[in-house]
Amino acid sequence: MPAPLFGDTLWSDSLEQKAQRVAPFLRWAGGKRWLLPQILDLIGDLPVRRYHEPFVGGGSVFFALDVSEQAFLSDLNTDLIEVYRQVRDRPSDVTEELTKYENTSAEYYAARASSPTAAVQRAARFIYLNHTSFNGIFRVNLKGEYNVPFGHRKNTNMPDEEWLLQASARLQGSELNGADFERALGDVEEGDLVFLDPPYTVAHNNNGFVKYNQHLFSFQDQERLAIEIKKIRDAGANYILTNAAHISIENLFSPLGRKLTVSRRNVIGGKNATRGSAEEFVFTNIGDK
Repeated sequence: MPAPLFGDTLWSDSLEQKAQRVAPFLRWAGGKRWLLPQILDLIGDLPVRRYHEPFVGGGSVFFALDVSEQAFLSDLNTDLIEVYRQVRDRPSDVTEELTKYENTSAEYYAARASSPTAAVQRAARFIYLNHTSFNGIFRVNLKGEYNVPFGHRKNTNMPDEEWLLQASARLQGSELNGADFERALGDVEEGDLVFLDPPYTVAHNNNGFVKYNQHLFSFQDQERLAIEIKKIRDAGANYILTNAAHISIENLFSPLGRKLTVSRRNVIGGKNATRGSAEEFVFTNIGDK
């Protein structure tokens, strides 16, 4: 049975859990790598036959799981989904293109301004910019152009061929879609596991990372998400939702499952005033049956 260990309880990997993990090959602002111990502990020994992640981002939860049958990974960011397809299907070619880049400001801005026509080159460019940009943020201007500045990182931890081959192996058989979450969740069945990590927005928002996401995911989208979670629950599937710690979010999602509170350091943005420790909510129906 799942045995969630939140709060001050310590958690450690078993050798089996460590062996099945693949490190995510992308940095992702707002990603949940920091929360993996608690998420995996919450899942416990629940069999993961079919797995859905409609806001896949950097995929840290997916890469930490051993999905026995099929994964359905989606994101509204179609450039990101194309990267996953290329890494799944052509990891060595992506690696070869990556080796052509250098970690310099001139190279970064040249790559940022470029528009490769080949899919494998676009994927390599995306990964390169992701690892050399400021804070791993994905942000575009009104023209759809990537506009994040150079990160001046001495150690970029750029994925090598072995890393991408491992990611490719884990992605085999996965269904990858650039789609809105509502369409992405149309195939959820009884016993499936759904992990949802939407951009954080709240009613009457005026703070930090939530403000950063406001144009990406409105509170009306949160309300749509609540409807989909009810469908997930009614279908007999299991879900885990991470979201902002705000009364409007609590009121919206608490009727659909139990609420847990976690804390982390928010590192989005360039001003120290916008950084600091922040609480987040986790909602789930695992263990409710």
